[in-house]
Amino acid sequence: MNYHLTDDQRAIQDMARKFTADAITPNAAAWDEHKVFPREVIRRGAELGFGSIYIAEAMGGCGLGRLEAALIMEAMAYGCPSTSAFFSIHNMAAWMIDAFGDQVVKDAYLPKLITMEHMASYCLTEPGAGSDAAALKTTARRDGDHYVLSGTKAFISGGGENDVYVVMARTGGPGARGISCVVVEKDMPGVSFGAQERKLGWHSQPTSMVMFDNVRVPVANLVGEEGQGFRIAMAGLDGGRINIGACSLGGAQRCLDDAITYVKERNQFGQRIADFQSTQFTLADMATRLEAARALLYVAALKVSEGAADKTRFAAMAKLMATESGSAVVNNALQLHGGYGYLMDYPVERFFRDLRVHEILEGTSQIMRFVVGRSLVE
Repeated sequence: MNYHLTDDQRAIQDMARKFTADAITPNAAAWDEHKVFPREVIRRGAELGFGSIYIAEAMGGCGLGRLEAALIMEAMAYGCPSTSAFFSIHNMAAWMIDAFGDQVVKDAYLPKLITMEHMASYCLTEPGAGSDAAALKTTARRDGDHYVLSGTKAFISGGGENDVYVVMARTGGPGARGISCVVVEKDMPGVSFGAQERKLGWHSQPTSMVMFDNVRVPVANLVGEEGQGFRIAMAGLDGGRINIGACSLGGAQRCLDDAITYVKERNQFGQRIADFQSTQFTLADMATRLEAARALLYVAALKVSEGAADKTRFAAMAKLMATESGSAVVNNALQLHGGYGYLMDYPVERFFRDLRVHEILEGTSQIMRFVVGRSLVE
């Protein structure tokens, strides 16, 4: 797809690749093994604009589109999908404030989010409301010039570490129309966090439950209007799904490249395993799936940027294809490495673990099929 990229887009891609090669790839294995949250490296990325990719230029952001964001996420995921995904989630939460918040809430939070002096979490999922997000039970009861927020959010990236939480809570009746979006600060009285989750992958970013016990949040922290929270959350996910798909592409590309190198060097039965036709056929399938997923994802990114009528369907299609194809490519790369692929000495096992969650978060593969299928018959 490079022949479709502008000179500016290629320059952005090259910058992200250089940052990854210099700051992420050499450290990613240690971050994973020791569960290090690389806050200072992330802030170095923010110096390049990676904390405000599609925040409006008028607010100090980069004002880029979703294709540029996908190029950045894909490049960073080549070194560490977990760290790249953290940038994605921060950008999604900050964009929701920028796109739907009034000037008061934007001025209050965006300056430090843009530099990633403060980092943001997206809080939709609850212990009892995962795929059925509109069934969430966290409440925000109006009390004068405050909301009183009570409830629990689950699987929150950045939980316990991030400074800002963009929270979907119920201000009205049941269903999607009763949900609003508010910005909550880590240090507000009544905010607390569960223990860090013990995860299969994504070890370079913290994940925990976030609890709200009668937290008083100023009404000025409302994003959009009351009742718009679910729509705002879904708008955020259109771009988030593109980014997570891009993280799968970047991770899978790394594993394909590593597998090609490995099969050229490894000899069995008196020849390179790269010379066996079965190996070449496996590599061909891996490369074909990856390029097809990349092409669809780039198209979907453009549709989200342009606000196309079918942007949500294409974002779901792109996430579905990129995440499932990415995991399949990494699985085949591990198989081509044989027993060595199962060892932490080789990066492929880390990518295998990191990419698996991409088929679950921000809409499972089953929900993506539901979104696409429903849009086709409506």
